[in-house]
Amino acid sequence: MLDAAFAEFATYGIAGARVDRIAESAGANKRLIYVYFGNKEQLFDEVLQRALTAGAESVPFDAGDLPGYAGAIFDHLVARPELMRLRLWKLLERPSATGIEPDAFLGKTVALADAQQRGDVAREMEPADLLTVVLAMAQAWFWADEGVEAGEDGLGRSPQRLALHRAAVVEAVRRISEPKS
Repeated sequence: MLDAAFAEFATYGIAGARVDRIAESAGANKRLIYVYFGNKEQLFDEVLQRALTAGAESVPFDAGDLPGYAGAIFDHLVARPELMRLRLWKLLERPSATGIEPDAFLGKTVALADAQQRGDVAREMEPADLLTVVLAMAQAWFWADEGVEAGEDGLGRSPQRLALHRAAVVEAVRRISEPKS
């Protein structure tokens, strides 16, 4: 049921999603969806929470290896591009933070602050700013893909082009996070 809801929300957002389509796709009773999840917004929150938890388990955070972390996020999003659509719908339709997002972000900034104190990570940026920039870089190719389909080099979204994008992300994060000698 949650997989059917994920697909529906990633495609249509909260406003456009239909519980009857979710029920039909899942082979479930529409009424039971409301019994288990309350309403469509609560179902969306559950789907998003599940996606965030799966992402955190698939892409562990290592404050001492921000380039590797950014590359792993990039890889995770290549494997599941619908996550970016779900995230965009969340930002558009439910912009306030819910669930584990604030706690996860805070935990990562604390770990980054510790890594900065040890000298493992550059200190030029506040931990929250650095983490925000790293996350934005890892996701940038999925938000700003104007002209990528055709691509003047003819690569479009080929594995070769994605490898080049990934390398650019990892290198950019290395440059901003590597401690200055």
